[in-house]
This record gives sequence, C-alpha cells and structure tokens, in this order.
Amino acid sequence: MTEVDLLFFGAHPDDIELGCGGTIVKAVKDGLRVGMVDLTRGEMGTRGTPQTRKREAAASARILGASFREQLDFSDGALRTGRDEELQIIDIVRRTRPKIVFAMYPDDRHPDHTRTGRIVTEASFYAGLRALETGVEAHRPHTTVYYVQNYMVPPSFVVDCTKTWKTKMRAIAAFKSQFHDPKSKEPLTFISDPKFLTMIEARGVHFGALIGSEYGEAFVTKQPPRVDDVIAAYGGREV
Repeated sequence: MTEVDLLFFGAHPDDIELGCGGTIVKAVKDGLRVGMVDLTRGEMGTRGTPQTRKREAAASARILGASFREQLDFSDGALRTGRDEELQIIDIVRRTRPKIVFAMYPDDRHPDHTRTGRIVTEASFYAGLRALETGVEAHRPHTTVYYVQNYMVPPSFVVDCTKTWKTKMRAIAAFKSQFHDPKSKEPLTFISDPKFLTMIEARGVHFGALIGSEYGEAFVTKQPPRVDDVIAAYGGREV
C-alpha cells in the first residue's frame, strides 16, 4: 500500500467496479492516486472460488489504474464489524492517508454492503483520534462518500463517466466467473443473468442524464459538497 488521494472500500470483489469503476478511471486520468480495499474474499459466492476472484480482482484493478488493491478477510455472508476489524481499517486509512474515502451506502439489500458502509464510516472517523495509538500517525479523511448498489437513493452528486464507461465495463468483465458467460456451466445467479449488466448500463445512462451527460455514477454524502460556480455546475442543461 502507498499513500493515495482516494480510497475505495467494497464488501466483495467486484462491488467497487459496479458502483465506482468509471469514477476511479477518471480520477486516475486526472492524476489522482487511488487505492481499493475488499473487506472479504467473496467465499460465499455461488460461482467461482476465492482464489479465482482474487486473480480477477487484481486484473480489474490494473484495468482501472489503481495504485493498489488490498483484500481483507472479514467473512463473506456474515461480515464482522468488531474492534479488530475496525483497527484493520484504521491502520489502512492511516497508512494511505486518503483525502476522501468511498464506501457502500449503509442501507442496502445485502447485509454485507450495509455493514461495510457503517464500519468504514466509523473507522475513518476513529483513524483521526490522536489518543488512539497504533504505531501509525493519526489521519482523518475529509469525508466518507457512499456509492449505491441495489437500492436507489437520491444522489448528492453525480460524476460524469462518459469518457471512462467503456473501461469500467472492461474492469467488470475481468470478473469472468461472476457475470454472464454463455459457456459457463455454473448455476445462474442474480448478477450472472445477462439482464444484470443491462441494468448497470441503464443505470449509468440514467445518472448521466441527470447531469446532461451520456453516462454517470451517483454518490451520496451526509453533507452536501461545496459548489463554487453554480452556473458551471448547470451549464448545458437548459430546461
């Protein structure tokens, strides 16, 4: 791991790609350093194996341009959120010193997603407590930003991913064991159904339309972002 500007957390390998892949590619193209952390090995998945998914995750991270991708073992299907797990996240936040942390929206269909959003939010705050001595200097990110997965929530802001959408979809496709493959003999799942990626594409078009672009990714924050130029923020979106 190395110091980064943006640090993305997901519950399972492929969560980050689905919600933030285009934003990561854009950030890297803009010269920012990006790190990725999966809290589980995805061992409860119906298709593939933890070993397969780890290789796929590494390939996807290379496509996105991330500086590093770390995999923790908080237990898939029963994601642990105790003090030991908090301290692992605190250590990563302190070592990588991100300005912004991204996590899953802490109210989602999958309990692991909900737990990820909560523990990352809390650990990111605790990482700034100087009295909490871990051997690494305290550091608190500016904020935790949430990306949406299953439930739709009104976004606080949308990132234009028109120029990076194809790369996002290539990164998703790196998870060959998880998504649609007509040659696969493994059981059909919610995300391996071809309609799932069609939904991801449609969602990108929908969020893009909200900001007058072709594709977008939506994010939620507990505090609104500051807008310094209101005219520029709404340029090209005349009603």
